[in-house]
Amino acid sequence: MTALSDSGLRTLSAGLRQGAFSSAALTEACLARIAEREAEIGAWAWCDPQAARAKARAADAAPAQGLLHGIPIGIKDIMHTAGIPTGMGSPIFEGFVPEASAAVVQRIEAAGGFVLGKTVTAELAYASPGKTRNPWNLAHTPGGSSSGSAAAVAAGMVPAALGTQTNGSVIRPAAYCGVVGFKPSAGRVPTAGIQRFSVTLDQVGLFVREVTDAGPLAAVLADDAGLAQVAPLARPPRLLAVRSPVWPEAEPAQQRMFEANLAALRAAGAEVVEQELPAVLAQGHAVHRTIMAFEAAKQLVPLHVEHAARMSAPLRQLIAEGLAIDSASYRAAVARRLELRLALAECLGEADAIVTPPATGEAPATLAHTGSPSFCTLWSLAGMPALTFPVGLGPQGLPLGLQLVGALNEDARLLACAAWCAGRIGFSGRPA
Repeated sequence: MTALSDSGLRTLSAGLRQGAFSSAALTEACLARIAEREAEIGAWAWCDPQAARAKARAADAAPAQGLLHGIPIGIKDIMHTAGIPTGMGSPIFEGFVPEASAAVVQRIEAAGGFVLGKTVTAELAYASPGKTRNPWNLAHTPGGSSSGSAAAVAAGMVPAALGTQTNGSVIRPAAYCGVVGFKPSAGRVPTAGIQRFSVTLDQVGLFVREVTDAGPLAAVLADDAGLAQVAPLARPPRLLAVRSPVWPEAEPAQQRMFEANLAALRAAGAEVVEQELPAVLAQGHAVHRTIMAFEAAKQLVPLHVEHAARMSAPLRQLIAEGLAIDSASYRAAVARRLELRLALAECLGEADAIVTPPATGEAPATLAHTGSPSFCTLWSLAGMPALTFPVGLGPQGLPLGLQLVGALNEDARLLACAAWCAGRIGFSGRPA
């Protein structure tokens, strides 16, 4: 029997509704796993066991309400949480306790869930990593910037957690840690109360254990009850196999795994069409960088003026890069983004999803950086929904994933397609 701390969100929700166990019992299982592994993994920026127990008891005493009733959730530490420290992964915000919670936290609580704790983020959700290590191998990065959320779900510390993605900060750590990461379409989930980095590119995402677990949490975050009812496609999907302009960056093991995934999907009945992206999309990474650097600089200049000495060198360098971009170049990049989004929509056509690698390969054997987001950049730029699920282990014994990308605002269709694919080639291994 699967332990409560390793069970999926749907299974746990059903068990709570049926009275098979209590929120208090589930929370104790999570806290026990945190006590067992947190010292080595370092997934949490803040976690108060007594506060979590009190919230679980309150859930047990209340009538069942909402999709997440009694479910503890990990919250990335750039999301405001009323009365709970929100450190943003930066010494600048040490001791900061918001008075109001972010909109996504309010939605989780309205659906009956509660904050188990705050998960570690890279500094202001950018490049400089926090303390978190990969649960599969402590010498390897868990990815970033939503490192704590991915690691906590992978290690069985919490059944679900929130993250954000400006470039690759949900999909990449999910792939590295062997869990499901889902980034809904840009604009579907509110970002109010979340530390801004790039107003154009910032998007909320989530981490769960099974593809079918993504729907209920996404339904709450997006205020779209229909997402909770998504079932696997009843027919084989039509998929576009896209290697993208950064295919040469993929490690041989990731390339081999991708080819094996395509073969397995074809064998299961899927129509898999090899698709070259339009040449104009080769500009996508440069366009993304221009928008991100310009907007991040504008957002962070006030902090930089007062606290430059407390910022990392990579963050200071990005701010300088952004300040050197003139307004005309920025406006041109924003306009080109819309052109690239249209080109991707036309490329996808009537297909159910694009399939592509989620990362260059296994999590790198370093804690000094969080790995390359290059296989996520185009989809983040376009704001398209993206999901990754684990498909096996690489030569170093760390997870590899497969990424599916859907049409803008066709999130339910992507979830249904991903559930079909995961049912044929999914991998359910857990770190020791």
